Amino acid sequence: MLRAISSVTRNGYKHVVKPVLFTRHPDDVHRDMIKMARFVGNVPGVRSLPNLWGYESPKYLEQTMAGLVFRNPVGLSAGFDKGIETARIMRAVGFGFMTGGSVTWGQYSGNQGGWFYRLPKSQSIVVNAGLPSEGTKTVAGRAAAYPASLFRDFPLFVSVAKTNSKRCASIAAGIQDYARSLAMFDVELNVGALELNISCPNAFGGEDFTTPGRLEQLLRVVDALALTKPVFIKMPISVPPKQFLALTDTAGAHNITGLTIGNLRKDRENVELKDELPDSVAGNLSGAPNRDISTKLIRETYQRHPGRFVLIGVGGVFTAEHAYEKIRAGANLIGMVTGVIFEGPQVVGEINHGLVALLRRDGLACISDAVGLDAGV
Repeated sequence: MLRAISSVTRNGYKHVVKPVLFTRHPDDVHRDMIKMARFVGNVPGVRSLPNLWGYESPKYLEQTMAGLVFRNPVGLSAGFDKGIETARIMRAVGFGFMTGGSVTWGQYSGNQGGWFYRLPKSQSIVVNAGLPSEGTKTVAGRAAAYPASLFRDFPLFVSVAKTNSKRCASIAAGIQDYARSLAMFDVELNVGALELNISCPNAFGGEDFTTPGRLEQLLRVVDALALTKPVFIKMPISVPPKQFLALTDTAGAHNITGLTIGNLRKDRENVELKDELPDSVAGNLSGAPNRDISTKLIRETYQRHPGRFVLIGVGGVFTAEHAYEKIRAGANLIGMVTGVIFEGPQVVGEINHGLVALLRRDGLACISDAVGLDAGV
């Protein structure tokens, strides 16, 4: 039944829905999708319909890490639901967790002009949103309004960044901005984990905390907060490899539970795109162009720190095979956004179903047994 429903949905999305959506500006589509998901999520009965796409297999897919239960390893990455407005629908679609945000202490309306630009042949979105946020107080209040049962075996991560303003451009001010948001979300019962977004390339002043020395300054303050939630770091993927691994060493010396690998790709010159990308289009790449580099960095991190971190693999996941490659490289969990945009909402269930088939093929008892198998550790 699941395969039949997924097949119908996939064909309908590919041949009917997606062609219509892709004639519209991606900013408008994103805005309308959030509105629709929020509306449907508030209608009892109707909000359960996306459950038809989900796939459950606790024996193979369920994991408990950092005190959190994940019914499956596939989650929604930060960047799609910046205000945590769609949690009910994301659970219903079949995600095993979701990351809201990034959220900043202060409010910011985002960059002027278009936030998103599609590269259809390259299976990528150019992102130039500029960290829009309603502010931590507003988003924390929204998270608190959900029933606690919603996040049972569906952890809510909140990605925290520094406010995109001149006021937070200095290192000290930026750290204080992070600390305020972290402290507020840490006491929110519905929040399962926190993610430090140190690598957003669209913030005022740039990526302040992507050098080991500055990350050290930030993490000393984070340690001093004595947070009760597990803390993850959203890692950059466009820094030199030695610098990336040095950042993992810094994280390993502090109270950091996990790493999300990774963020948007900045270096356009070193990626082969199948679409023309005008210089006038500002922003950084998501999706397929990030697939290989993120998997490589996951593998190198796992080799350097085997078992030290919970790793979330993000970048170019469109199929079960893509997810499985990252898991065998060392990822415990998988994050995605662009894959859903290009493949349709049923892809979450398809990936989970496919992962079970791959585990069975390889004679593995559960998803945890596949983590790091290709890392050579």
